[in-house]
Amino acid sequence: MAGAPEQIGLRLKAARQQRGWSQPRLVSELRRRAQSSGQALPADASVKRRLASWENGHSVPDEFYGLLLAGALDLGAAELGLSPSGVRDGSLLETRYPPSPEAAISTVDQLWRADLHGYEPLLNAAPSEPAWSDASLRWLVAPEPAPLTAEGRTGARVGLTDVAVIKSTGDTFAMLDDRFGGEHARHAVVQYLSHDVAPLLHGRYADNVGRALFSTVAEVTLLSAWMSYDAGQHGLAQRYFLQALRFAQDSGDRRLAGSILSAMSHQATFLGHFTQAATLARAARMGISGVATPTLMAQFHAMEARALARTGDRHACELALAEAARHLDRRNDGDEPEWITYFDEAELAAEAAHCFRDVNSARQAVEHARNAMSGSHVRSDFFATMVLADAHLRAGELEEACRVTLDALDLGEQLRSARCVSYLAEFRTALAPHAKSTAVRELHDQAAEHRLWLATSGGQARQ
Repeated sequence: MAGAPEQIGLRLKAARQQRGWSQPRLVSELRRRAQSSGQALPADASVKRRLASWENGHSVPDEFYGLLLAGALDLGAAELGLSPSGVRDGSLLETRYPPSPEAAISTVDQLWRADLHGYEPLLNAAPSEPAWSDASLRWLVAPEPAPLTAEGRTGARVGLTDVAVIKSTGDTFAMLDDRFGGEHARHAVVQYLSHDVAPLLHGRYADNVGRALFSTVAEVTLLSAWMSYDAGQHGLAQRYFLQALRFAQDSGDRRLAGSILSAMSHQATFLGHFTQAATLARAARMGISGVATPTLMAQFHAMEARALARTGDRHACELALAEAARHLDRRNDGDEPEWITYFDEAELAAEAAHCFRDVNSARQAVEHARNAMSGSHVRSDFFATMVLADAHLRAGELEEACRVTLDALDLGEQLRSARCVSYLAEFRTALAPHAKSTAVRELHDQAAEHRLWLATSGGQARQ
């Protein structure tokens, strides 16, 4: 809810004066931000009159000016007494697939701002199961994308060099995510997208540049979705997945769009929506059938196998894993998109380990988990090591399960990831019936100071 006009005016004036800005300086900043978004403001004198009216408590900024003020003053809209980040009638809390490129740009811009400003209803939102079905269907039946020329806009001219900068910056953030977990730099990624990338989306570009821009923004928005998912903010992650899918659709990059559906399948399995997860993986496979690569097909089959394992359908799961292995054997890294080349034998072994654990085939889970350590992907190695510990526990090998858990804790010491905490918490629940054994008591003693162990013990807040 917005505050009273007098309170909004006092906060606005105080924020301006704390920066040492005059009213004309704030007007100038508002104009600069509006231009970067392809919007036009009236004459300076008109904007200054509005500002004086707001500061004197005679009126309240509307949604458009509220967003400009929050951005110019680098404050959350709530800090100015306004409705957070331009949210009106719960529009950002709707989970729907954007109906057009323009809607995608507008929605993701607001999402980034609301995320940065800590809009709690969004950060704490739950995912929507119907949204997965709606998005996959809309993508599957979408016509060929229209040209992305951005004619008539007054924003900055965008070129392929700008796109390359976004790509390079996204790669750096992806490395940080892989090494330190999604919670480490998630806020920095969203800040970069909001402050540096959003103005480019509102800019002017030729069709070939627009397609490259949308594809690259889809990749980085997908990264922000994975990081939000890893941080346990599942409703927010789903919204970013949907925006990334729309950008990939409008860029004409069907391979990337299929990979985004695969990521959505991964999240759906994690959240317990197994049938929906399998459907998403199949939709990804169907949607890129004409342009599929072996590695992409292997990943999609693996995602389907993960979901089927959780339903208890061992036969179908094993068939999907066999298909994944068959496709991966045919891969040629030179023909694969750069962003999928990480999916190799170790990654497939990790997926198989999860599957066999979930169908209670402990010995096979142990075998595959031992082959899943890449040595180059810290968080993936943590997950595989925890699956190995869980498989040893299910096989009745308590001492080995405890030893492997210590290895996982050493791997995960630098990771800030709600998913890592979840894996460990699930294992500790399974370990609880053995609490009096010597091996488990020794594990508790040796693990006592590990950060992730403390996070599952109530010994400290989750970082």
